[in-house]
Amino acid sequence: MPVLYLASKSPRRREILASMGITDIEVITVGPAQRTAFEGDEVQLEGEAPEDYVSRTALTKARAALAALGGSSPVPVLAADTVVILDDVILGKPVDRNEAREFMKRLSGRTHEVRTVVVTGTSDEDLQEAVSVSKVTFARLSDETIERYIALDEPYDKAGGYGIQGAAGLFISSIEGSYTGIMGLPVYETGLLLRPLGLTVV
Repeated sequence: MPVLYLASKSPRRREILASMGITDIEVITVGPAQRTAFEGDEVQLEGEAPEDYVSRTALTKARAALAALGGSSPVPVLAADTVVILDDVILGKPVDRNEAREFMKRLSGRTHEVRTVVVTGTSDEDLQEAVSVSKVTFARLSDETIERYIALDEPYDKAGGYGIQGAAGLFISSIEGSYTGIMGLPVYETGLLLRPLGLTVV
């Protein structure tokens, strides 16, 4: 039996957990139908604030993973969700090159927020949440730089259309907050949640 069930297919989250000394992980794949049974499939509700949305989706992923395990688990389940927020608007994963270009133009020369919510627990009754909020400042990007970047594969599977650990790291002039939180799993907050559940983290 693993020491942790991870409700995420993100290789970055697995890498971050490994850096914390947690390698005996089993990924619980939860599809849209299972998530929709709780509170939707990562669709922002009308009038829902970005901070409420990311908390709800992280909780929904955790609850769906627990349901897939029969409602409770002998070892903790961990779920997380990350959003990029600019002008109180969530920038999701770009659906195509045009949207990726739009995102880069909007982020260029601006400071935006990256918010990651982590949820852990062994049943619905004991789920706990931690929130990491970081500020990321982009340098001004030329049209040529944007076109080169959106020609890569990188923008299309990441919130906001960029990954700080990838080529887009060249665009980031400063951060305030958690580097790993911007990647998708803040180690400090994750450690705070996992230690009381009996996991040994470095």
